Amino acid sequence: MLSGGDMGKGCFVMIDGLDGSGKGTVIDALRDWAVIKNLKVLRLRDFNREFQRFPAEQEIAEYDVIITDEPTYTYVGKAIREELISTSGQKYSGRTIAQAFSLDRELLYKKVIIPGLKQGKIIFQERGVVSSCVYQPVQEHIPLNEIINMPGNRLALEHAPNLLIIMRAAPEVVIERLRTRIKKDDSIFETIVFQRKLHDRYSSIWLKQLMEKFGSQVEYLETNPPKAVDDTQKEAVDIWKKFYLKFQHRGLKARELQQELA
Repeated sequence: MLSGGDMGKGCFVMIDGLDGSGKGTVIDALRDWAVIKNLKVLRLRDFNREFQRFPAEQEIAEYDVIITDEPTYTYVGKAIREELISTSGQKYSGRTIAQAFSLDRELLYKKVIIPGLKQGKIIFQERGVVSSCVYQPVQEHIPLNEIINMPGNRLALEHAPNLLIIMRAAPEVVIERLRTRIKKDDSIFETIVFQRKLHDRYSSIWLKQLMEKFGSQVEYLETNPPKAVDDTQKEAVDIWKKFYLKFQHRGLKARELQQELA
């Protein structure tokens, strides 16, 4: 089984947490880091919206860094965003939503993430299989084991992120941030009761141990006031740079060992 600790040459970073906890802020900071390093960045969201599809492997090869989101912005992901989790989509069961996320994830991994990692790309992703482990059992009491064994989720855990950063902010804080957003998603999940349950799951030991089992290094980033956005971004980039330095060192050591054994 491949895991976050032994995937090919690429490096996979996932940012997860409550809506309004600062995930987008961190993704923006990591993108800025890549731009400063003169790396060519593919924002999958923009590609999906322009071409209504996933990029081919030869198109992925043109970039150094790929930034992805879940759900995606095409095919199943687009249906999830526009129908399944909108306030008008409450007629859909939690199991239906969980299966849709799993299918969207399976497409994303097979079309973009796995090919990108094999090509040695750096991937920064906002949300992922962690969200399904947190959200769907709360939404409709679906057993965690059932969530984990849905095909797309199982594939994602077999290719777990090398680094998982979980954003943490109080439920009351994120609800207030969501209220003041210029663009509101009108998600069925944006209630204080639901957010409190999610907060506890994101902070749980079992979630950390689950992801570590699949090879991920788990870090937490607090974003409660009065912490400034700039401070959050700096801390996130520092976590990433420190991790990536070690990641590159491990890769170098592994190559040296292979050469010695050849």
